[in-house]
Amino acid sequence: MTNIILIHLLPVIVIALRGEWIATFITTTASIALLALYAPPTLSFIVHEMIYIWSFIIFYIVGYTITFQARKIHANSVKEILYNTLSHDLKTPLSSIMGNATFVVETHPLDPALRYQALAQIIESSRQMNRLINSLLDSARLKNPQTPLKNGWCDMEDLLTVALREFRRDVLHERIDYYVSSELPLFYGDSGLLMRLFVNLIDNALKYSDEEKPIKISITTTPNAFHISFSNECPPLEPTELANLFEKFYRAGNTADISGSGFGLSICRDITRAHHGTIRAYNDDHGIRIEVTLPILKRPASLKMDTL
Repeated sequence: MTNIILIHLLPVIVIALRGEWIATFITTTASIALLALYAPPTLSFIVHEMIYIWSFIIFYIVGYTITFQARKIHANSVKEILYNTLSHDLKTPLSSIMGNATFVVETHPLDPALRYQALAQIIESSRQMNRLINSLLDSARLKNPQTPLKNGWCDMEDLLTVALREFRRDVLHERIDYYVSSELPLFYGDSGLLMRLFVNLIDNALKYSDEEKPIKISITTTPNAFHISFSNECPPLEPTELANLFEKFYRAGNTADISGSGFGLSICRDITRAHHGTIRAYNDDHGIRIEVTLPILKRPASLKMDTL
């Protein structure tokens, strides 16, 4: 009977290690129900001996304890990963700003071309820090269920134009090739989050594409949805990598030499889901394409009148 109890306790331990309360409760209850069939009188759910009732209680205690510890360990590991990645990502642009600022202040006389280059690098590093901090704030905002979206009517082409201003013009020069469908309707959504979606996707395409290769952006609509795609030229990814691309802190195996924390695309996924949309990545002819589909759930009053 001891071996039977241990066998039924095993799935409780395995599920509890995932740190999910509901799954642990269901698994524990099912294990106890099956174990009750072996307790005298057998093949019934009636148990007379206290030793078995205490065994059932211990099942719940074990499941609860392991689940609690698993959630605690998982939270600490996520915090550690977040701390390590963000401290590195913030340190890199901050060091660049301090180095270039010191160079400009202490070098006399300074060649105008070198001065311009140093100041341009300071601006670019400041923008990197701003993008990182804004991504963190948006991520925290999306995790809080009590913070509603600031929905309003958005012009997608204007949001894309504003997002492109977050990057240096010389970096984007002759690399960005975008197509926007004529007469795009307004989209009802959170303009701040949607612009963050564009910024993170542009930043991802710039980081992980071959240098000087074009980045193609398109925004089109169907009667029921907006379709936004970003494509960049780079080596193809394995199916498993594509499937995990939008997970927090995930980075593909061929990106070790590229700075980044690996949560930019996960925020894009959260923003898309907050607008009831979908996002997916797949290998294209010459690289990777990311497609976002945002359903049109609300239409301007003027458009409704036109359709009557």
